[in-house]
Amino acid sequence: MSLIRKKEDRERVLLEHRFDGPGVVDATKITNSDDELNGKGRLYNDMILEKDCGVGFHMHEGDGEIYYIVSGEAEYEDTDHSIVTLHEGDVTITYSGEGHGITNVKDEPCRIIALILYSEE
Repeated sequence: MSLIRKKEDRERVLLEHRFDGPGVVDATKITNSDDELNGKGRLYNDMILEKDCGVGFHMHEGDGEIYYIVSGEAEYEDTDHSIVTLHEGDVTITYSGEGHGITNVKDEPCRIIALILYSEE
């Protein structure tokens, strides 16, 4: 039987200064456990970054993370600490052994879907 989780039944979490990032990230869990990702990952979230809020730079070891920008824009810090402006529809993929961070510097909220999958290492 398929798992069906209605929007109103999803868990919302406020992540304050996530990885020493600025402000509070408003995250809603799309899945609640590794089992719901068939043991292939550990996080699948819908995140809202208000102005001057974000996830601080952090490294991935043993997993990777995908960001999909649903709306708005944000400043993305890549492994080499270069900064790239991301816009609606952009995607980033951070592999195991790499790092990243993201911050919204605009007045309008930025909505991101984040997915962390385990590496095959």
